[in-house]
Formats: sequence, C-alpha cells, structure tokens
Amino acid sequence: MNDALIEIENLHFAYGEHQVLKGIDLAIPRGQVVGILGVSGAGKSTLLKLIGGQLKPQRGSVRFNGQIVHELDQDGLYRLRRDIGMMFQAGGLFSDLTVYENIAFPMRELTDLTEELIHDLVLMKLHAVGLRGAAQLTPNELSGGMARRVALARAIALDPLLTMYDEPFAGLDPISLNVIAQLIRRLTEALGSTAIVVTYDVSETLKIVDYACFIHDGVVIEAGTPEELEASLNASVDQFIHAKPDGPVAFHAPAPPLASDFGLGR
Repeated sequence: MNDALIEIENLHFAYGEHQVLKGIDLAIPRGQVVGILGVSGAGKSTLLKLIGGQLKPQRGSVRFNGQIVHELDQDGLYRLRRDIGMMFQAGGLFSDLTVYENIAFPMRELTDLTEELIHDLVLMKLHAVGLRGAAQLTPNELSGGMARRVALARAIALDPLLTMYDEPFAGLDPISLNVIAQLIRRLTEALGSTAIVVTYDVSETLKIVDYACFIHDGVVIEAGTPEELEASLNASVDQFIHAKPDGPVAFHAPAPPLASDFGLGR
C-alpha cells in the first residue's frame, strides 16, 4: 500500500484571471496530522476543495487513496467523499437541528445503521469531544468553542480515512483553541486516520502536526517537521512562523502608487 493517502502533482487553479495555485506538489502521508500554512488568500481552502472534488484543476492532479479525484464521475465522487470528514471554517452546523441530530445526520444519510446503533454512536462521538451533556441543545445555545467541538464530532462521525479542518482555530479564545487542537491530535491517533489542518495559526498548529508545508505565491516553498520549519532560512517562512511585520510577505495587495489614485504627481 502506498504510504501517501493524497498525492498532489503540479496543481494549477485560478478563479477567472486570478491564479491561486501555480504548481503545487505535495504528498500527505497516511496516519499523520499535516498542517497547511500560509497567509490569508494563499489558496489553502481552495486546495481542500480540489482534494474533495468540489473544484477541478486547470492542470495537474490530485490522487486520493489511489484515485485521481477530478476524473471521477458523480457516483465515484460520492463514494470518495464517504471516506472524507470535513470541519468547515464557519462550523456549518444545521441551525434548526439539535446537537444530537447534527451528528446523526451523516449516519442516517450515508449508512443503513439502525436508530439504536446511531444513538450509541452519536453519544460516543459527543463524549469524545466532551459534549455528551449538550446533545439536546441547538447550535444557537452553544458557545463558539462548543460549536467547533460539535462540528469536529460531526466531521469524524463516520470514522473517515481523512478529516480536513479548515481554519479550526479562527475566532476561538486561547482555552478553546488549545482544546480543539488537542482533540484533533488525539482523535486522529485514536481513529488511526489522517488529518489535514489548514490554518494561519502557527503556534498552536506546530504543536500538534507531524509535518507541515507553507504555501506562498501559489506554490509550496517549504515543507518539513515543525522543528525544520521553525529553523527555516527561507525569508518568507521565517517571517510567517515568527510573526515578523517586515519581510517578503507584503501587507498590501499589489496596487499602483497611492498618489496615482488621487490624481497626484501628474
């Protein structure tokens, strides 16, 4: 069996004229927690959509568990996605369903399990994230950190081969952030699965990942263990990892000189 669950080769993708990915090469090993780092707009979430088949590349390929994702038909994509759990950037919970019903939803839609078995599995998943006692609450009765934990439980509801976490730490207080990070690590190990954590939160991510890559200007410019990234000599990686305000990663989007927008300097 190939040690890589996901193999990405020369991947290109653009939104209209805006080229986001310009030749991504990346392998995601089985059974590891892998971080994908980069500034906002680097194409991290786009990469997840290409892995899940929501988008098709202009060039290159994404191979998941031996299958080229963009070559699959609808039935093939449906089967592939049963092996993928997703924790969305905004949580994505159904607001009119209880916590219990949110976790039960993928089990009812994608399996033939009995309600009795679904009941036990839902409570087990909620217990794993510390929220068995919140089963009958609705999403609007949850704190931000609790809602993220419910979203995490739903993402692992079917014990997927791969779980993808899109900005799982955004907007969380330090305690909730640490809880979510440790849950991702612990649950990935317990399930024997693979996890991809897409984020710009460096400090917490490097504590839990086995391996990480840094995307900048549409390509992977550095990849390695957390220790290797922290010691990187690449100026862009060093600036990002150590939160330096000055460096090659610009704060301003490309634009003409300010004076030209105000009709000055003519």
